[in-house]
Amino acid sequence: MKRMVTTAIAFGAGMAAYDLIQRNNLMSSRQRKKLQRRITKMF
Repeated sequence: MKRMVTTAIAFGAGMAAYDLIQRNNLMSSRQRKKLQRRITKMF
């Protein structure tokens, strides 16, 4: 249960960061795909 909450928090933070990066377009699309893959791998 505790681990699931931690994962949810980490995922939420990751999604917020991902959204921020996408809006600012600081990363190339290749790096963005890599980040997305890493987030998906957490589950």
